[in-house]
Amino acid sequence: MLAAVLKAEVDQYIGELAGQRDEAGRRLVVRNGRHRPRTVTTAAGPVEVAAPRVNDKRVDETTGERQRFSSKILAPWCRKSPKISEVLPLLYLHGLPSGDFAPAMEQFLGSPAVLSPAPVTRLTQQ
Repeated sequence: MLAAVLKAEVDQYIGELAGQRDEAGRRLVVRNGRHRPRTVTTAAGPVEVAAPRVNDKRVDETTGERQRFSSKILAPWCRKSPKISEVLPLLYLHGLPSGDFAPAMEQFLGSPAVLSPAPVTRLTQQ
């Protein structure tokens, strides 16, 4: 479940920036495989997760540094699940409309989770 949520987050990020291209017409933000698997402890026990990687070639105009994708759901240093795998099914079972998942997830995670209603519905059906 956690891997599916991370994939949905990356899919949405890449989809939003799909129109940005370089001089040669290549996309600036693309998927770049997966990170090394790491063990994340959840309420259900330890789970091995290989988070998707994103190659973001965009450059910040003011600082000149490359922009980077950082998951709002599972930070690179995080070794304990923010209970995302427990929260999504509970919200769904309690009848929360999929459009209201983002504000509810913000309350649980402390930061806005970037998930549109379509991926949330797909994830709850899995």
